[in-house]
Amino acid sequence: MRLIRFISLWCILLFAIGSCSDGPCNADFLIRGGSILDGTGAPAYQADLYIANGKITAIDKKGNFQCTVADTIDATGLIVTPGFIDVHAHGDPMETPDFENFLAMGVTTIFLGQDGSSPWVAELGKLVMDDSLRTGVNIGYMAGHATLRRGSGVGHTAANEREIERMNELVDDAFNAGCFGVSTGLEYVPGNFASQQELKGLAQAVGDHGGMIMSHLRSEDDEVLERSLRELIRQGELCRVHSAHLKSVYGRGSERAEEILGILKEARRDGVEITADMYPYLASYTGISIVFPPWAKTTEDFEYARISRKEELERYLYDRVMARNGPEATLFGGPPFIGKTLREVANEARRPFVDILMMLGPESISAAYFIMDEELQERLFLAPFVMVGSDGSPTMHHPRGHGTFARVLKRFVLDRKLLTLEEAVHKMTGLPAATIGLKQRGLIKEGYLADLTVMDTALVEDRATFANPHIMAEGFIYVIVNGKIARSTGLDKVSRHGHILNALVE
Repeated sequence: MRLIRFISLWCILLFAIGSCSDGPCNADFLIRGGSILDGTGAPAYQADLYIANGKITAIDKKGNFQCTVADTIDATGLIVTPGFIDVHAHGDPMETPDFENFLAMGVTTIFLGQDGSSPWVAELGKLVMDDSLRTGVNIGYMAGHATLRRGSGVGHTAANEREIERMNELVDDAFNAGCFGVSTGLEYVPGNFASQQELKGLAQAVGDHGGMIMSHLRSEDDEVLERSLRELIRQGELCRVHSAHLKSVYGRGSERAEEILGILKEARRDGVEITADMYPYLASYTGISIVFPPWAKTTEDFEYARISRKEELERYLYDRVMARNGPEATLFGGPPFIGKTLREVANEARRPFVDILMMLGPESISAAYFIMDEELQERLFLAPFVMVGSDGSPTMHHPRGHGTFARVLKRFVLDRKLLTLEEAVHKMTGLPAATIGLKQRGLIKEGYLADLTVMDTALVEDRATFANPHIMAEGFIYVIVNGKIARSTGLDKVSRHGHILNALVE
């Protein structure tokens, strides 16, 4: 009887790190002595983490576990968090599979297929099922609304009933292929042609799968922002919805921010599951078509407008750019003018800036636009349902792709103390995981997948600038993906331990 009781007690003690039938405890490695921020927003605590078979098998707060480990990371004096989750990112796993820019700032999972554009549904299915494909970070996909439109044969018009029906069938295919939701880009062609009937049908189809719509709103201009948010909220009556890179173009001050947040809070009180993400920069980044009128956003429409409505088009471009803080607030991010403002290009050419835009056309180049108000954006960011999203990529000529998560920690937590470290980490881990629907990531919890970041807050810094946007962040000593070290200070290269996530099994 005593022997049975002893064995039972031993099993209870070892439960967190393996069952009795498994024999002695063995772990791939131990993260020892770190200060744990678990992603919930709770205060930090000291503990040792045991990692085995890609998972967190034990959290030892007392330091008395007996376990054989293959390797040890000494995290004394360091902060250990869940790997950061970027809910809105860009890139191509075939072109830049390392995604080192994200790993370098502690990110272990990103979500692609944004702003309405994604690979074709069948191609997404192949990516999800390809067990041989390894990437630096884990990658989840949204299915692009514009992609679904094209697959349904919809042109630059509102979709008819049959086309909407076909689109919704493709939504079913996208979820069956492992997508996490659908993204829309309603400010871009062809998403800007979507009718309310089309958007309602889309939301119903997404809601049937328990998914979410992540939307680049119809417009982020302050005078129509509320209307754009309410359009998304109407979709939120049928499915979960999320406003990507929340911002107000032209808006000013914390009072305006409170008005915007009031709309979202009211919707949430009414039962709409609406959330948002933001990046900590005052310049956006997108194609130059953003300054062109709706009737001249494609090359075809532009060529027609240049002939038939030239004076009207030139006047629109002038007024639009001046309203967006002038030509000096547009910084080109691609050849032949990369790194130069529209003002500088115009001055060098000794031409009006409108002539430069007329020469380029709407589908020629991308740029950063310095059009946001700091006080307003900061207040939006502090809302508890707003998380961090970089909207960045490995190649984009904007520092957000290499600096977002480090900048949040450095600027909002360490320097200005607008957020606690616990709150900021929650916005980067537990909150996005819950929003997207990840069941085993985003928290430090026994049984969860071991996506982890070990950082030295004294060294955390975003080094990327608008002049040099591809400089890696610093301060993230170890980044662990699926239980293996993907990047660490001193390593010359990234180890690819990420893969394409399948929403059906996540």
